[in-house]
Amino acid sequence: MASSAASLVAVVVLVLVAAAAAANETTATLRAGRELRRYRRVQALLRRLNKPAVRTIESPDGDLIDCVAAHLQPAFDHPRLRGQRPLRGTPERPRGWRPRPSPNGTAAAAGVQLWASSGGGGASCPEGSVPIRRTTEADVLRASSVRRFGRAPTARVRRDSVSGGHEHAVGYVAGEEYYGAKASINVWAPKVSTPEEFSLSQIWVIAGSFGNDLNTIEAGWQVSPQLYGDNSPRFFTYWTTDAYQTTGCYNLLCSGFVQTNSRIAMGAAISPTSGYKGGQFDISLLVWKDPNHGNWWLEFGNGELVGYWPSFLFSHLASHASMVQFGGEVVNTRADGGAHTATQMGSGHFAGEGFGGASYFRNLEVVDWDNSLVPLAAGFHVTADHPDCYDIQGGVNAVWGNYFYYGGPGKNVNCT
Repeated sequence: MASSAASLVAVVVLVLVAAAAAANETTATLRAGRELRRYRRVQALLRRLNKPAVRTIESPDGDLIDCVAAHLQPAFDHPRLRGQRPLRGTPERPRGWRPRPSPNGTAAAAGVQLWASSGGGGASCPEGSVPIRRTTEADVLRASSVRRFGRAPTARVRRDSVSGGHEHAVGYVAGEEYYGAKASINVWAPKVSTPEEFSLSQIWVIAGSFGNDLNTIEAGWQVSPQLYGDNSPRFFTYWTTDAYQTTGCYNLLCSGFVQTNSRIAMGAAISPTSGYKGGQFDISLLVWKDPNHGNWWLEFGNGELVGYWPSFLFSHLASHASMVQFGGEVVNTRADGGAHTATQMGSGHFAGEGFGGASYFRNLEVVDWDNSLVPLAAGFHVTADHPDCYDIQGGVNAVWGNYFYYGGPGKNVNCT
């Protein structure tokens, strides 16, 4: 009887071992299947984004800039653009537009991108092509998912209350019809504490409610380790028509923005950057709606047309904007045991430190219904979500027009 019982136990053990081995094998097979499917999705995305190049330029920071025939860029994968080519000619610029050099003794233009210094300087793509930062497998794998690659988290725009861990220090105008915005933005390299966080400084052109119909066009500079794999400030754009849910993307990471410039690469590093109590550098950006064709154009620096967002991409912005924002934003994940992030905004110093210490926006203007650049009206307001972490102070003078200083260090004795 004892022998029979022992034999039965042995059989049961063998069955359990075999079952466990089979389960492990099944799990491994399922995992391998998931990894294979993800690998295939990644490769399909890379094939869609990385178009055939007529020339490739290696940037000193390791980026590869592909010169792609203008009519083959990702924008022309859009059903409404397929088979077309970028618009020719120059859009009608706003009245009052003129190249605006930085005031002597204050700041210099940071209009050179790092990749353009390759080969002794002056690097650009051949005529008829546009420079596109090559997307790598590592870029995609850093994203929260392949599907969300190139897209921003939700809750990107300042609301009446803070949500989603996004914190802002911004100036804004609202209540009128706006057809564009212009500003010079001080460029820094703020510290970002974790790869999932970012720090940016930008212009928002906004229409719709702050619900699911939100339309935005955005341009500025950002430090985003998750998106770019480093801590360099990079020129970027973004757009959405549904509050960052399923439409829009950064730079050229989906079909939408049509690039026309052969010298500016979106997503590429900006050089030089500002230093604390040292040299100060800024970039000038203008976003405006061409009154003839209705498209929203982007200008970088003193007269460099980068390209345009076709008006058909948008619902509310197809006509005009109802709000314009300027300022900084960070993501606060509270990854350090629930404490506030130490990710910096702007220079990482508070607004009260002024020029050379705090970051700034200067010469703020909007484009009105008559396609004229005009100073901000009395309705310009500044606000900070968490002024103990990041703050903002505005002003007006004869040289800088409307301006403000903003930013901060994040985590400190008063910001926890």
